[in-house]
Amino acid sequence: MAHKLVIVESPAKAQKIGSYLGQGYVVESSIGHIRDLPQSAADIPAKIKDKWWGRFGVDIDNGFEPYYVVPKRSKDQVKKLKSLLKDADELFLATDEDREGEAIAWHLLDELKPKGIPVRRMVFHEITEPAILAAAENPRDLDMDLVEAQEARRILDRLYGYEVSPVLWKKVMSGLSAGRVQSVATRLVVDRERERMRFHVASYWDLDATFDAGAKNDQRMFPAKLHSVDDVRVARGSDFTQDGVLKDGAKVVHLDRTRAETLAGALQESTFEVRSVESKPYRRSPYAPFRTTTLQQEASRKLGMSASVTMSVAQRLYENGFITYMRTDSSTLSGAAIDAARSQVRELYGAEYLPDAPRTYAGKVKNAQEAHEAIRPAGDTFRTPGQTGLTGEQFRLYELIWMRTVASQMKDATGQSVSVRIGGAAATGEDVVFSASGRTITFHGFLKAYVEGTDDGGQKDDAETRLPVLTEGDALSAASIAAAGHETKPPARYTEATLVKELEEREIGRPSTYASIIKTIVDRGYVYKKGNALVPAWLAFSVIRLMEEHFPRQISYEFTAQMEDVLDEIAAGRKERKTELAEFYFGSGDVEGLKKLVDGLGDIDARELATFPIGGPDSGIHLRVGRYGPYLEAVPTDGGDDDGSLAGKRANVPDDLPPDELTLEKAKELFANPAGEEIQLGRHPESGLEVVAKNGRYGPYVTEVLPEDAKKSAKPRTGSLFKSMSLDTISLEDAVKLLSLPRVVGTAEDGEEITAQNGRYGPYLKKGTDSRTLPAEEQLLTITLDEALKIYAQPKQRGRAAAAPPLKELGNDPVSGQPVVVKSGRFGEYVTDGEYNATLRKDDSVESITLERAAELLAERRERGPAKKGAKKAAKKAPAKKAAAKKTTAKKAATKTTKAAAKKA
Repeated sequence: MAHKLVIVESPAKAQKIGSYLGQGYVVESSIGHIRDLPQSAADIPAKIKDKWWGRFGVDIDNGFEPYYVVPKRSKDQVKKLKSLLKDADELFLATDEDREGEAIAWHLLDELKPKGIPVRRMVFHEITEPAILAAAENPRDLDMDLVEAQEARRILDRLYGYEVSPVLWKKVMSGLSAGRVQSVATRLVVDRERERMRFHVASYWDLDATFDAGAKNDQRMFPAKLHSVDDVRVARGSDFTQDGVLKDGAKVVHLDRTRAETLAGALQESTFEVRSVESKPYRRSPYAPFRTTTLQQEASRKLGMSASVTMSVAQRLYENGFITYMRTDSSTLSGAAIDAARSQVRELYGAEYLPDAPRTYAGKVKNAQEAHEAIRPAGDTFRTPGQTGLTGEQFRLYELIWMRTVASQMKDATGQSVSVRIGGAAATGEDVVFSASGRTITFHGFLKAYVEGTDDGGQKDDAETRLPVLTEGDALSAASIAAAGHETKPPARYTEATLVKELEEREIGRPSTYASIIKTIVDRGYVYKKGNALVPAWLAFSVIRLMEEHFPRQISYEFTAQMEDVLDEIAAGRKERKTELAEFYFGSGDVEGLKKLVDGLGDIDARELATFPIGGPDSGIHLRVGRYGPYLEAVPTDGGDDDGSLAGKRANVPDDLPPDELTLEKAKELFANPAGEEIQLGRHPESGLEVVAKNGRYGPYVTEVLPEDAKKSAKPRTGSLFKSMSLDTISLEDAVKLLSLPRVVGTAEDGEEITAQNGRYGPYLKKGTDSRTLPAEEQLLTITLDEALKIYAQPKQRGRAAAAPPLKELGNDPVSGQPVVVKSGRFGEYVTDGEYNATLRKDDSVESITLERAAELLAERRERGPAKKGAKKAAKKAPAKKAAAKKTTAKKAATKTTKAAAKKA
């Protein structure tokens, strides 16, 4: 039966849209991209494998034409789509209306090759029945400029990654990757850590006072801070440089502790008067509706969600018809959305909160795709969060979007801000001025609906500080005056929210890709999280050093931002893809291309790249980035280790020690602490390899040291220390026993081998798939076959004991809204909100853990998604499936496709 075939990207979208279009339409998903450049050597078509450019999957000699292949995961779906197309009388390509979506639509068209039927491009920004029906009635043509821009970006990233990554493998560490935007994002995090490492603390003092305005005021007491001494302003944190000294030309008085305490004492008996009162109207306008980056930032601040979790939850909300498209640079609202928001303002807050005219917001993002709307609740009328039926993360994120959208159409918040100067004379003769400021909000306006979060504990827009009613000349008395010391702080590390903000402000990459970029640099080990902060690993320092020295243009912030401009120009039809790719790869004029840089690299000293002096070049202590992680090494030097006690020593660097905290003092402490160094135990009597004991991420262990020329695939034997052992007392004999594990205990009557093993959760016996727990680790070395058989003769204990009460109750999780408690489980203490469990880390304890820390652990666990069930059964079937695949797999040469062909189709 003839039908209209509609193709979208995801099954969830297909199901929802199919329910709106009804009979006569068949809606099917492509399940993402159906084609891409070859991902591995096995995917490269045979006819191009012998070409010098074959590994790229891009014909560099002929205008950078790509060779696309259909990956194995997509072949069955493509076959299904072709089958559905046979009975179709019309094809609708209904992928997202951005570069990626346009490219998916083009790939579908070029691969399916529909014949004799019209092909429509169907676009929409929300999945509601009116929007879908309108989109079907008003299709457009494919935008080939958008396709060209996406293809240029894909080829650009392939050239960058495939040329630079091998350099990292050879000179830093195998398995690393470079990326046009991910490497620059990593550099941002590294540069911030470098600033922190260069930072020197400055100390400064001032006075804190509490003044009494007298009995005539309801609010008598109010705080104030020292402003000036003898008409010279007192130094504050912003007056100091990163080196801890006052900035040039700073006309301030720098108080130290002695002078501040002396001044405080000299003011104890002084009288004070109000010298000036300055009152100004306060007005704050609503925030613009969300676009991709502002949603990611607010979800991080308010809900504790990472950028990737935010986008994942937003994707589900969009596909199920709750919000509009979530990848957008625009902050504009349609007329219908403005009407819906204004209607809810009137209904929920009253007409006094509704401005006379609708508010409009101009896009602040360069080259914003204004065809898209801001992220808002879907539909011509908005459902309140309570009307959606949503729960958990989806409810919380929808509520955030709904509140922000409604607030954007409300009146300004208004009030008064007051600044007061209070003067007096010290007993020692100085004229001293204190300052106090206050803010009162007389009409909350949009703040009734929504208050934006802040970074680094800044004051929120709805915060009020009330002062007594004061007039110039009023006499005041000081209830207290005390000296207060302060220290300047290093620049704050990036969080996901602030890194997203920085990338957008620098115009690096596309906002829609920021979540995946941050996830990539964390997953690759370049960056890790300490609390909410993003901390660079020492590995990232090595990688960025190599790129700064040998690929300075490719790692520069300016060049990366310019490439986004180039891609926007291609998308607008003002620049040619081939020309821009040729300049990037081959260079032109003064611009040196990537190929020339790679071909002319010459010798790179890998050891130097991985070496970082701690405490200066003459300290005698170097940090090295090694094959198994960073470690410290003491080297002979005239200026270092005077008594020679450290010469030749090595010490491990804890995984969770941030680079800026690895000072010379900390390095010496790690050398002095046996847990921080490799303890040489001797040579293994059988292998002849050196055996060392060290402290690792999961506790103390022993391991063999492989020779420098060992194969990369070679792995040393390791063994965790028993709980009864310590690094102080471990011997070579103990280490040899530990390295013998797992130990074969013997063979049972049925022919199954029984082994004794020490696992993540303790000692156990294993016989086939049957595991039995051992009560003590020492039994791993002593248990006999008879003893093991007796254990297996006992019935296996199953089921659980009654649930123990929680160890601690912390409050409600900011994401799920459910109570968070600390429990003790089989594998140690953990926090749970009833849906997700997160194990406490080694620095956490039941006594010290807070709700904020628990929410952080749960957010990290939530980001990994739900635990996979049934994996064991699937694993058992996998070998048979793989064997069958080998018999039936046949290579299919990819078709070289061009845009011209697509235009004719």
